[in-house]
Amino acid sequence: MAEKVAKVGVKKAEGYLYFVDKKGDVSRAKMARGRKGKPGKAEMVAKVGVKKQGGFLYFVDKAGDISRAKMARGGR
Repeated sequence: MAEKVAKVGVKKAEGYLYFVDKKGDVSRAKMARGRKGKPGKAEMVAKVGVKKQGGFLYFVDKAGDISRAKMARGGR
């Protein structure tokens, strides 16, 4: 189960991959589909500055906010 870390409210555009970068900000990159060109460089969308903690996966959820989920590690 995921928990919200920061309310950002980013509006997502079609054809982009949204992620939390190393600095804790929301960034996006153009997705490459088939042979329609190369993926673009990442551009920052929102400056948030979330401090990341080890053992968690940080992502942009459906509402455009930053959430985190505990990573499953160590086999079965």
